Amino acid sequence: MSAIKTVLNPREKDIGEFSVRRALPFVQQRSIGPWVFFDHFGPVSFKPGDGINVRPHPHINLATVTYLFEGEIYHRDTLGNALPIHPGAINLMVAGKGIAHSERTRDELRKAGYNLHGLQLWHALPEEFEEVEPDFYHTPADDIPTVDLDGVTIRVMMGSAFGVTSPVKTFSPNLYLEAVMRDGACFDIPEAEELGVYVVKGEGEIDGETAPINTMAVLTSTAKRITARGETRLAIIGGAPLGHRHLWWNFVSSRKERIEQAKEDWKNGVFGDVPGDSDERIPLPD
Repeated sequence: MSAIKTVLNPREKDIGEFSVRRALPFVQQRSIGPWVFFDHFGPVSFKPGDGINVRPHPHINLATVTYLFEGEIYHRDTLGNALPIHPGAINLMVAGKGIAHSERTRDELRKAGYNLHGLQLWHALPEEFEEVEPDFYHTPADDIPTVDLDGVTIRVMMGSAFGVTSPVKTFSPNLYLEAVMRDGACFDIPEAEELGVYVVKGEGEIDGETAPINTMAVLTSTAKRITARGETRLAIIGGAPLGHRHLWWNFVSSRKERIEQAKEDWKNGVFGDVPGDSDERIPLPD
């Protein structure tokens, strides 16, 4: 039996100042475990005067996870949180019953120019947690557990693997790892009900099958081992599936009518303002 169920080639999505590679969702693969959305952005070099300007926008019934390899993003939300996101840290925003946030470049970086490279993922919340109070959790890079194997450094960002457990909050069986590997290094794939491997740098080989750079390899239950071909960096996501979710724009929910309510709430200002940001918001799509 094959170790790779399918290889997903991300679609390029223009988000204004630059494009992202969107590896989830696809028609043939709506989710991997609880993960319903996966964006890879960069590496991009901003010239002096340029940067990102993601205006305030809303989310419901999900949690976003932002992780940077390089650069910085300044986060603000309707709860009053305002902080820079830096490489190696995990930033978990729990939308729950509703939150809005913005993602910007600070003026100091904009003046000088800078590089940006990272991932943003969303996972659906289990039905019993969909309407929890919104929250934001910042876990510094030094608090993320690291496991060093022979030629492989693994960071356990969420969940448990390789004998360690991340302090980052989870709501369901959930796994998110990063592996940095030297050429020819390998490790055994951790156990999870569903798993995907996204290759950021280099190339992965899974039981002899190729996982190319900038693709998401969806694994079968027989997948055993990952080997690096060249200096390689990859992300592994997975966990227990949560059942069907409706996904429209920035909204995810188990209930279609909840999506419709969120549309009206955003139009009517129910989500509130993002303190310290402009009054300009991303409008509801047509």
